[in-house]
Amino acid sequence: MTEAMTEAVTDLSNLAGLIDRMSGARVLCVGDVMLDRYVSGTVERISPEAPIPVLRVEGERAMLGGAGNVAANLAALGGAGRFVALVGDDGAGDEVARLLKSLPGISADLVVDPGRNTTLKTRFVGAGQQLIRADVESVEDLDGTALADLNARIAQDIKGHGAVVVSDYGKGVLGDDVIATVIKQAKAADVCVIVDPKGTDYARYSGADVVTPNKKELAEATGLPVRSDAEVVAACEALIASCGLGGVLATRSADGMTLVRKGADPVHLKAEAHEVFDVSGAGDTVVACLSLALAGGADWSAAASLANTAAGIVVAKSGTATVSAAELGQALHHQDLDAAEAKTATLDQATTSVAGWRDQGLRVGFTNGCFDLLHPGHISLLTQARTACDRLVVGLNSDASVKRLKGDSRPVQSEASRAAVLGALTAVDLVVLFSDDTPLALIEALKPDVLVKGADYTVDTVVGADIVQAYGGKVVLADLEDGHSTTSTIARLTDK
Repeated sequence: MTEAMTEAVTDLSNLAGLIDRMSGARVLCVGDVMLDRYVSGTVERISPEAPIPVLRVEGERAMLGGAGNVAANLAALGGAGRFVALVGDDGAGDEVARLLKSLPGISADLVVDPGRNTTLKTRFVGAGQQLIRADVESVEDLDGTALADLNARIAQDIKGHGAVVVSDYGKGVLGDDVIATVIKQAKAADVCVIVDPKGTDYARYSGADVVTPNKKELAEATGLPVRSDAEVVAACEALIASCGLGGVLATRSADGMTLVRKGADPVHLKAEAHEVFDVSGAGDTVVACLSLALAGGADWSAAASLANTAAGIVVAKSGTATVSAAELGQALHHQDLDAAEAKTATLDQATTSVAGWRDQGLRVGFTNGCFDLLHPGHISLLTQARTACDRLVVGLNSDASVKRLKGDSRPVQSEASRAAVLGALTAVDLVVLFSDDTPLALIEALKPDVLVKGADYTVDTVVGADIVQAYGGKVVLADLEDGHSTTSTIARLTDK
């Protein structure tokens, strides 16, 4: 992490709410559609005609590829919109049309060019391994009637959409004229444009709001190194400046993603995948989720975070795949639990985190307690504490400490459970366990700018108040919510 880089801090509950807003959001997708065909079977012998395996065919399946996979991901995520592409007057084109028609919420607007082949990639797979791929395609740029027809449909379809995806696979459909038409029409309609690029000449995407190269593509397009965070940011900034782009979302495989927007701080997103099985089609998932989130009203950082999560799901699948809204919601739920656990820190870790926050000019707050059976009074205290500072550290009594203070029947919940519950709250940034009867040692080590306790204390009786005030810190007494206490809750339960 460099000084110019900020880690994305996004409320996961807000991302979960964004999934609901994505439902029905409209995205226009324009690009190179393909048909991916898989022929699978078993290999038991080598051909007597040549030293090649003989595949005994046992099954075939076809799915949308290229820009078609973007459309499939939009549909899987609950989105809607139009899909504009070109196919040939052939069997593969008919199959593409049939598959597009089966996508809920997606309306296909296909230009049929009798003089052109529909891009078809046939993969022969035996024993789980791809043996060979056979391609049928036309890559020359469009001209004449097909070009005019495609531009007319783009101009007609762009209104009423919240975002536009340009999915460039270098198959000739997205020539300079078509790309210019998309960007011009989108700008006139105040619609953002996301480009999944191809080649090294990104100037042809000038005016786009963001392009999404992978690390290798970014290096090739700029001629710059992209080994570290700082180098990736520099390459993205160079691309933005030289090509007239609004931003770059660089996908970096195991290193996550980096979002660089003109006039904004760069944001780094950690990779979410726990297991990488197949990265094919992951870029399609990224642009589909990113565009749909933006169309649903997300800001760029939140949209990129959601796209990063979607990418982590899809790379664990085999072949060209999609991510559903349900899968995305489930992944966010697991991230929420992971994030809660990640907030629990040792004193040494907390000291390092607090020093980093101070370097950023952030005010650090501290409060403490047993927090056994969390209730509305606790929530009110923590919310008020977080309002008084930029980052809140909670000192949590260990099980042994609670037992000494409250008696042998306490705590009801273990220290691990209490820490996890606290960590799940957005008001809490860090949880530190302590075994003493008071948090004095934590306060002396962390030196919080703000010390918060409930109004049932006075400043003179707050542990550590004299220390905090001595170096210019502030003591805040939070208002109490009447009628709430863990002790009274337990008493009511045991009386029944």
